[in-house]
Amino acid sequence: MTRDAATTDRLRRFIDQLSTLTQKNELHWERQLGSAHRYARLNNNLIILGPAAPISSNIPRYLFITPFDSPDCIEINSDDPDLGPTVLKLVQEVELLTQNQPTTDPFAINVEFLNRLRF
Repeated sequence: MTRDAATTDRLRRFIDQLSTLTQKNELHWERQLGSAHRYARLNNNLIILGPAAPISSNIPRYLFITPFDSPDCIEINSDDPDLGPTVLKLVQEVELLTQNQPTTDPFAINVEFLNRLRF
């Protein structure tokens, strides 16, 4: 699919915003247990970076964005000629911040949440 310059610019600014929020620790990235991805939540959207591999490897990376209330999504690959370098920069920043972070299980039963349910 071809992308016009205005769309490319909007996507670049969005990725730059993710990078800025990451640097300021305003966007919290997590490492999921048993997964090769990093994920974050922003404005009712799930943001996934993957796969998690050493930065020195030449494995292509991707940025996947999807709203929680819709099947719509956007995926940008590091091989993208226009946005790939921006995706790789974000991957490096997130990897640096999360490399020693313990993994989480987002599907584990949260007792506090369970106590709030009325049934």
